[in-house]
Amino acid sequence: MKRTATPPVRATGPLESYSRLVLAIGFGGLLLLMIFAGLDSVRRLRQIQTSGDNIRESFLSHTRLLEQIRADLYLSGTYVRDYLLEPDGSKAEGHRASLLKTRNEMEAALQKYEALLNAEQSVPFRTLTQELQSYWSVLEPVFTWSAAERRDRGYTFLRDEVFPRRMAMLGIADQIAGINEAQLNAGKQAMLEMFSQFRRRSFLAIGVTIAVGLLLAVLSMRKIVRLELETAARHRETATARAELKQLSARLVEVQENERRAISRELHDQVGQALTGIRVELANLSGRIRASDLPGVEAKAQEIKELVEDSLGVVRNMALLLRPSMLDDLGLVPALQWQAREVSKRTGLRVKVTAEGVCDDLPEDHKTCIYRIVQESLHNCVQHAAAATVRVTVRQQPRGILVEIQDDGKGFDAEQARGMGLLGIEERVSHLGGSFALETQPGHGSRVSVRLPAAEVPEHSLPARPSA
Repeated sequence: MKRTATPPVRATGPLESYSRLVLAIGFGGLLLLMIFAGLDSVRRLRQIQTSGDNIRESFLSHTRLLEQIRADLYLSGTYVRDYLLEPDGSKAEGHRASLLKTRNEMEAALQKYEALLNAEQSVPFRTLTQELQSYWSVLEPVFTWSAAERRDRGYTFLRDEVFPRRMAMLGIADQIAGINEAQLNAGKQAMLEMFSQFRRRSFLAIGVTIAVGLLLAVLSMRKIVRLELETAARHRETATARAELKQLSARLVEVQENERRAISRELHDQVGQALTGIRVELANLSGRIRASDLPGVEAKAQEIKELVEDSLGVVRNMALLLRPSMLDDLGLVPALQWQAREVSKRTGLRVKVTAEGVCDDLPEDHKTCIYRIVQESLHNCVQHAAAATVRVTVRQQPRGILVEIQDDGKGFDAEQARGMGLLGIEERVSHLGGSFALETQPGHGSRVSVRLPAAEVPEHSLPARPSA
C-alpha cells in the first residue's frame, strides 16, 4: 500500500513572530485609542453638561431675584399711593406696615443678588442701589404727614417723586436683566464652541481609529488568507492520512480475520485431531487395563481421559470463538444461532435471533462484519448491561441489510461511556460504507442499529427462513 509521508510541523519563524507582535500591538493600540476616545468624550460631555447647568442655574437665580425686586418696586409704589390717598388713619397705617415689609424683602433680595454679581453687572447694580436709597429717603418725610397733608399733597408727590423714581429704577433693573441675558447668550455661545471642539476631536479620533482599523484589517486579512491556505493544506494532509489510516485499519481487520481463521483451523484440524487421537488411545488403553485387572491404573487412565476430553472441549470452544467453522460452511444465520445458544448456555441470558429474508450467499466481508457486531454486542450485554433478554434481528432490505441488537438492560450514557468495542463496530461498518446508530439512556436498555449497503448476491440464492 502506498504511503505518503506527512511533512513535519513547520517551526514559527522570525517573520511570523514579528507579524504576530505587530498585530498584537496594533489591536492593543486600537483598543487603547478607542478607550481613550470614549473616556475623553464622556469627560467633555460631562463638562459641557455641567457648564450648561451652571449657566442655566445662574440665569434663573438672577432672573428670580430681579423679578422679585421689580415686583417689590411696583408694590412699594402701590402701598405709597394707598397710604397717601387713604383718609382713614388706621388703614393708612396698615399700608405703611405693608410698605415697610416690602422694603425689607427688597433689601434681602438685593443682598442675595449682590452675592451673585459679576463685573459687568456691578456698575448698574450700584446705580440701582443708590436710586433705591434715594427713593426710600424721599419717602421718609411722608410718614409724618397728617391726613390733611396726605390729602392735599399726596397726588402731587406721587406724580412728581414716586412714579418717576420707580420707572427709573425699573429701567435700571431692565438694564441688569439685559446684561443677564447677554451673559446667558455668551454662555450658550461658549457651549456651542465646546460642542464644536468636541465634534472636531471626535472626528479626529474616529478618523484615526478607522485608519488604524483599516490597516489592521488589511494585515489581518493577509494573515487569515495565509492561515486558510495553511489550514487547507493541513486538511488535505489530514484527509490523506485519514484515508490511509482507514485502509490500514481495514487491512488489519482483514489480516486479523485471516489469522483467526488460520488459528481456528489449526486448533480444529491439528490440536483437536491430536487430542481426539489421544482420547481414542486412552480408551483402548483403559480397555486393556480393565482386561488385565490392574488395580488403580484404570482409574488413573480414566482421569487422564477426562482431562483430555476437557482440553478437547476448550480447544474446540477456542476455535469456534476465533472463527466458527459453520460461518464458512453453513452461513451467517446458523452461526448467529449457534452463538446465541452458546451465550444462553454459558450465562443464562435469553437471546432470540430473527432472520428475515437473509441471502445465503452474502459476501465474506458482510458475514464477518455482522457476526462480529453481534458477538461484540452480546459480550457487552453480558459484561455491562445486566440484561435478561436480547433480541437480534437481521433483515434483508432492497438497499442493504439491517442488523439490530436490542436488550432490556440498564443502559448507559453514550456520551460518557463509549468503549473500544463500539468503536470497533463503527470502524467495521464504516469500512463497508454502512451506518451505525446507538440508542440508549440509563435505565431504558440499549439498541444498536447497523445498516450495510446492498451486496451483489446471485439471483438463484434462496433467503434463509426466519428462525429464533
